[in-house]
Amino acid sequence: MLSFLYRMANTFEREHGFRPNVLYLNNQHFLQLKSQLDNIKDLDALNQLLGMELVLDDELTQPHVAWSSVEWQESVAV
Repeated sequence: MLSFLYRMANTFEREHGFRPNVLYLNNQHFLQLKSQLDNIKDLDALNQLLGMELVLDDELTQPHVAWSSVEWQESVAV
């Protein structure tokens, strides 16, 4: 999963000229990612390691990355 995310982020950067800052995953992919990074218990630490905020959506079939100007730390989920 990590190598897939790394390739996806690098492809995004090559195409757009800047790194993505948002990673969209479904819960199954999120659990797989957490299992590969089991030494990271804190979600903030995971965000820092990846350099992206995580958005979980169970309707997604594949992870994807994007860039957003939203300050996620300041946002409130509804």
